[in-house]
Amino acid sequence: MYAYPIIQFGVDHLQRVELPMLQVVPGKVLIKVHAVSLNYRDLMMVKGFYNPKMALPRIPCSDGAGEVAAIGDGVNRVRVGDRVCGIFMQRWIEGPPTAENTKAALGGDVDGMLAQYVLLDQDGVVRFPEHLSYEEAATLPCAGVTAWNALHHAGEPAHAALPGETIVIQGTGGVSIFALQFAKMLGAKVIGTSSSDEKLTRAIALGLDAGCNYKERADWSGWISEVTGGRGADRIIEVGGAGTFGQSLRATRVAGMIAQIGVLSGAATSEPLALTPILHRQLRVQGIYVGSRAMFEEMNAAIANAGMHPVIDRVFGFDQVREAFLHMESASHFGKIVIRVA
Repeated sequence: MYAYPIIQFGVDHLQRVELPMLQVVPGKVLIKVHAVSLNYRDLMMVKGFYNPKMALPRIPCSDGAGEVAAIGDGVNRVRVGDRVCGIFMQRWIEGPPTAENTKAALGGDVDGMLAQYVLLDQDGVVRFPEHLSYEEAATLPCAGVTAWNALHHAGEPAHAALPGETIVIQGTGGVSIFALQFAKMLGAKVIGTSSSDEKLTRAIALGLDAGCNYKERADWSGWISEVTGGRGADRIIEVGGAGTFGQSLRATRVAGMIAQIGVLSGAATSEPLALTPILHRQLRVQGIYVGSRAMFEEMNAAIANAGMHPVIDRVFGFDQVREAFLHMESASHFGKIVIRVA
């Protein structure tokens, strides 16, 4: 079989290599991978920025969808021919996160999905909605579940968003677009930021209620205050990190919430971060690191019920893996970037 293991850090070093075919063992599921989607984490992993000490070689990418090709003895959760995704954290089945169940993340702690075949534990796979293609399903495990968790759980006890609340999304990448779609399913008002008027127009077509080009208005937190009548947002899907967190604090209403997800703006900022808004506004800041298999299955049921389709920016071939990662690095995408494997 063929795969793209990280042998040396750097996108330019990614190349397809032939590996021995995986053998089915008890409790395991052999999946013929049809499609893989990219996350910013995958790019950072390939470049060596996410975990410079990661043992190599390592097959990257947490998100993929495929067909069950064979099952080992004792497997009863899936059958040969089922269309499935791997879950991001192979041990986080249900309940709150722990130090133990948040290990074994695909494409990091263990080999990921950027291969023609993968072998996963039966507990680490889920069937995906029948109306979705393999390419669409491949977008779900990380970005989809992360957005679902941020809106419906955000820590335990659950703090789900409510109809009529104002939700802020940042940019138009995978998590943000999923959050837009899920928030509209909830009946929430969604406003957002982007560096592109064209992307904001596309987001409005998906249901975005108002948008702000932060290249034209750097104080987008002030814009949020204006469009909410001075109240602030109920919940911010914070994917920027250090470069946007200060404005997110200022843009959130009293007793509102920030779902802290990403670090797209970098891990540090040159400006001092004032934490007093957390105190004065009594804000809740909740870190979100994907979610459990139970959340994945809950999300899948909602997607099936709504007939929702994930937004795909572009599909690359299995011989265009480096081009796909460079497209991710350009930050020009709207929604998800997918690699078709089979």
